[in-house]
Amino acid sequence: MTVLPDDGLSLAAEFPDATHEQWQRLVEGVLRKSGKEVSGEAAEDALSTTLEDGLRTRPLYTARDTAPDPGLPGFPPYVRGARPQGSAAGGWDIRQRHAAAPDGAVLADLENGVTSLWLLVGRGGIPVSGLARALDGVYLDLAPVVLDAGRDTEAAAAELLRLYDAKGVAPKAVRGNLGADPLGYEARTGEPLDFAPVAALARRTAEEFPGLRALTVDALPYHEAGGSAAQELGASLATGVAYLRELTESGLGVEQALGQLEFRYAATADQFLTIAKLRAARRLWARVAEVSGAADAGAQVQHAVTSPVMMSRRDPWVNMLRTTIATLAAGVGGADSVTVLPFDHAIGLPDAFARRIARNTSTILVEESHLARVIDPAGGSWYVERLTDELAHAGWEFFRTIERDGGQAAVLRSGRLRTDLAATWAQRSKKLAKRREPITGVSEFPLLAEKPVEREPAPEPPSGGLPRVRRDEAYEELRARSDAHLAATGARPRVYLATLGSAAEYTGRATFASNLFQAGGIEPVTGGSFEESGADEAVLCSSDDRYAEQAESAAESLKAAGARHVFLAGRGGYAGVDSYVFAGCDAVAVLSETLDRMGVS
Repeated sequence: MTVLPDDGLSLAAEFPDATHEQWQRLVEGVLRKSGKEVSGEAAEDALSTTLEDGLRTRPLYTARDTAPDPGLPGFPPYVRGARPQGSAAGGWDIRQRHAAAPDGAVLADLENGVTSLWLLVGRGGIPVSGLARALDGVYLDLAPVVLDAGRDTEAAAAELLRLYDAKGVAPKAVRGNLGADPLGYEARTGEPLDFAPVAALARRTAEEFPGLRALTVDALPYHEAGGSAAQELGASLATGVAYLRELTESGLGVEQALGQLEFRYAATADQFLTIAKLRAARRLWARVAEVSGAADAGAQVQHAVTSPVMMSRRDPWVNMLRTTIATLAAGVGGADSVTVLPFDHAIGLPDAFARRIARNTSTILVEESHLARVIDPAGGSWYVERLTDELAHAGWEFFRTIERDGGQAAVLRSGRLRTDLAATWAQRSKKLAKRREPITGVSEFPLLAEKPVEREPAPEPPSGGLPRVRRDEAYEELRARSDAHLAATGARPRVYLATLGSAAEYTGRATFASNLFQAGGIEPVTGGSFEESGADEAVLCSSDDRYAEQAESAAESLKAAGARHVFLAGRGGYAGVDSYVFAGCDAVAVLSETLDRMGVS
C-alpha cells in the first residue's frame, strides 16, 4: 500500500503494487536465459543459498516471511537487546584481550579507547603473581576486568579481589567477571574441574560484589572446533543450564544464579548470521530463564569476540577487513562487549600497531559511524527476523539433543559433541577445499612474493580437548611445503601457463589458473617457451572455441617439450590433457597431488 506524503504527491501512486508472483515470473525469465527451465517456487529455490544447520537464505524476503514478535528492547524475550537503551548512551564496551602484558600495554589500551580488560591468567598467560604488575596504574573502579584463568581461576580471583581491596575500591564499584568456566576448560583440555570452588566464588560475588559476575559461558571452544552457529548456541545453552543447576543447588536463588553468568560468542565475517546468532542467543536464554521461574532476570549479557577461525596467517592484513565486518555485526547484533582480535593474532603476540588497530576498529564504528546510536538497527528486517527465528529453533534443537544425552559434561566426556562438531567441520572443509567459501589472500588472490609478518611466539594455548581449527589450515600446509622447497632449492615449484589465442580469449582462465596454483605455493610462469620456464607441468588457458581447435595439438607439443603433466583450465575431454581445473574443483586435492608429483614434500 502506498502512503501519500503530506503534500499529497506520490510518484508511485500511478503504479500498481507488484506481487510476489510477478517477481517470480521475472526470475523464471532470467533463469531461462541461462538455460534453467524452472518455475514458481523452484525458480526462487534456484537462487537460494544453503547455510549450515539446514538453513537456507532466500533471494527475497517480504511481509509473508513471518517470525514471532521479537518484543521490545530490554524486555523478554530480549531479542532486540538486553537493555531498553541498547548501547546508545556510550556505545558497546570495547574489551581488549591480553595473553601477556608488556610494560605499558594495558595502560596504552585504556588511555586510547579500551573500556575493559580481558586477561588470560595462569598457564599460557599472565602469571597469577604478575597480575598486580599487569594492572599497575589501572583505575580498577573505572575499568572492568574479566579473567580467563582455567584451572587457576580460584587463585587468580583471590589475587584480583585482593587488589581491589588494596586499592580501596568499594565492593559496589567493582565491575567485571572472574571468568570461571569449568566446562569450557574441560572442552579445551579434556580435564574436568571441581565446581565447588566456583560455587563458593559465585556465592561471595552475589553477596559482596553486585557488579561482579563469577562465571563465563564461553562458546568459543565449540566454534573453534568447527561448530556451526546452531551448535555454538546449543552448547552454550547446555553449559549455562548446567551452571544454573549447580549454582541453585549450592544455595543461590534462580535470579542470583542468572546474574552470575556472562556468555561469550564468536562474531564472524558473515554479518547477518552473526547478528541473527546474538539475537537468537538472547531469545533462547530468556526461554531458559522463563521456565526456571525468573523471566524478568533472563537478559543475557553477551561478550562477542571476532572469530579466531577466520583469521589467516598469510596476508594477515586482510584480517582487518574481516574483523571490521565481524565487529559491525556484533554491535548491530546487540553484544554488550566486543573484543577485536588483532590482525596478527594467528601469527603470535600482537605488536602495539596491531593492538591499536584492534581497539580503533570499535572506536571508529561507535564514534564515527554512530552504529550504536540506533537500538537494534536490524530489527524489523524480514530477513534478519526470519533468520533469527530459524537459527533459534536449530540451536534449541541441538540443545535438546545434548540434554537428552545427559547434559554438556556427558556429551563432552562421551565424545559425542566432538563427533558432531567434526562432522560439521568436515562439510565446511569441503567447501573451503573447493573454494566455495573463498579466503581472500589465501585461496583467492594469494601473493607468493609477500614478505612474511613476524611476531614473538604466543604462549601455547590449553590443549588436549576439542581441536582448534582454522579456515586456512589446508592451504597453509601447502604453502609451508612450498616455503620449505624455496628454502632448500632457492626456487618455488613452478607451473607454465600456456595461453592460446588472443588476450581476450585466455585472460580469464589464465587469471583463474594463476590464482589457483599460487594458493598452493606454486609459481605460475607466463611468457616465453615451456623449455625456458623451468617448470615440469603446464596449464592450457583459453576459450572453449579455441580449445576445440588447438587443445590437443598444444598438449602434444607441451609433452614433446618435456611437460610431465598437462592441465586444462576448464572442462572437456581432450587427448593429451591429463586433468582439468575449473571453478568448483577440489583445489586442495589438485594442489597437493601436484606438489607430490613435483617432489615437494
